[in-house]
Amino acid sequence: MRTTMRRMSERQPRRDALMVTGKRFPVVMVEGQGSVLRDENGKSYLDFVQGWAVNCLGHAPAIVADAAAAQAKRLVHCGPIFYTAPLIDLASLIVDHSCLDRVFFTNCGAEANEGAIKLARKWGQKHRHGAYEIVTMENSFHGRTLATMSASGKPGWDKLFEPKVPGFVKVPLNDLSAVRDAMSNRTVAVMLEPVQGEGGVNLASVEFMQGLRDLARDEGILLIVDEVQTGLGRTGKLFAYEHFGIEPDVMTLGKGIAGGAPLGALVAREEVCCFEPGDQGGTFNGGALVTAIGAAVFREVSRPMFLAKVVRTGEYLTRQLQELAARHGERGVRGRGLLVALALASERATSVVDRAFEAGLLVNAPRPDVLRFMPALNVSEAEVDQMIDILDVVLRETRDA
Repeated sequence: MRTTMRRMSERQPRRDALMVTGKRFPVVMVEGQGSVLRDENGKSYLDFVQGWAVNCLGHAPAIVADAAAAQAKRLVHCGPIFYTAPLIDLASLIVDHSCLDRVFFTNCGAEANEGAIKLARKWGQKHRHGAYEIVTMENSFHGRTLATMSASGKPGWDKLFEPKVPGFVKVPLNDLSAVRDAMSNRTVAVMLEPVQGEGGVNLASVEFMQGLRDLARDEGILLIVDEVQTGLGRTGKLFAYEHFGIEPDVMTLGKGIAGGAPLGALVAREEVCCFEPGDQGGTFNGGALVTAIGAAVFREVSRPMFLAKVVRTGEYLTRQLQELAARHGERGVRGRGLLVALALASERATSVVDRAFEAGLLVNAPRPDVLRFMPALNVSEAEVDQMIDILDVVLRETRDA
């Protein structure tokens, strides 16, 4: 009691009140605008991470602020047993712009993937004699719930939080024969990211994706595409599956779907939607506030001119990084749209990230030798040039250190 009273009397926010779950930079961020983030000391940072591809329109975009303000004055949340206009609006937008038929909204991408796993298992009970196994990819990342961690192929996770949820068989990306060999009468689905973001921006090939689609159809199983990071324009198409000329049975969305507000979505073909009342739910799922924001963001990102600009800027970013890699003897550049990686010649990515932070640039290191770039989808070529100038100096400094 004395300790509690002392803490209440101090009335000072303390960083040690937060549970330690990972490294944080030793600053407090207070505001942002577009591609710029500012800390409590007034220092500005050029942000090419954007909350891990969440802020698809940058920091504090008017589209998000206006939609949030307007909806907050009318209705924030009324529970999952009611329809609301924003809920119906965003679901209709997703269905109308995709090859799928039904939407279940979640609070994040991991929850959407958890829902996809549940849906596939329920479908397997009904249509595949109880089949429940899902073939996933090595180096994949599907979220941080226990089931999505079990589905992920992230190195080092195989021993974390044991025992894991069973039922996931992992194979190398772009190896169709390995997928075929991993299948059995217990297999209900194949699940993968079109681009493995956390895995280091590893791209699935057109041949692999089309082969998976044919294999899944021939074997009577589901193809689940995790578009949590690649969806909503990140690759230059509204959905990344469009690059491959295929149609998935199930798709998951998250991150940029609401421009910074917590929202995800599980989307599926009509024939796959076998949940019964009570099978799936969530207190905050599909709230009026977040779906209103999501609808506003969707309308902006889905504009053909907007997506065309993402393609142009992505090509420009790639070219500039390729020239940078050549100057410094780095291994190369890979990616699609505005999800791009620079492969370094040595395992110094963490040092580069730390030094870039000091220099006022935010980039990400998903692997010891890989830098990942996830800027706002409306980032300018001038901001790309600014990023390259900073990174040019940082790469030289870290190489010589």
